[in-house]
Amino acid sequence: MRRAFLLSLASVLALAACEPPQPLHLGTDGKPLPKLYRIDPADTAAIQYRMLDSVNRLRAVAGIPPLTLSPLLNAAAATHSRDMSVQNRPWHFGSDGSSPLDRVRRVGYPGQMKGENISETFENEVETLSAWMAQTDTRAVIMDPSARDLGFAWYQEPSGKIWWTLLTGG
Repeated sequence: MRRAFLLSLASVLALAACEPPQPLHLGTDGKPLPKLYRIDPADTAAIQYRMLDSVNRLRAVAGIPPLTLSPLLNAAAATHSRDMSVQNRPWHFGSDGSSPLDRVRRVGYPGQMKGENISETFENEVETLSAWMAQTDTRAVIMDPSARDLGFAWYQEPSGKIWWTLLTGG
């Protein structure tokens, strides 16, 4: 089962690499400069569904039922992503002391919140998912067999830094 999981993760990463090659820009030290991943607000749905499809491929390989994108969990995730930026720290509590459970209740989500993953990065959503899958605790949120719904959102600062939030519920 672990082999199938790793093969699925590799296929998700391979799909992310299906972009035409870009010219290499080097810094003064001769090393490649990082490429800024700028998110266009018009791409919101595409990015959310790309994450949903990637997560569901990983779950399918493990024999776990797929998740459904939840607009309510998306709203809770978006609120928290923006709030983490305001606080300038990635953590699970809001500036008002709210917990993930509080935020999910506030948006009126009728199910039970199962888990939350957060990240502060300049990486795209596929690279962020890969980082989450590499850690036991964040992978457990994504692969929780009792989860049925997914919320995924972000806030991108003018500098390009992205605050990602993924919520699961059921």
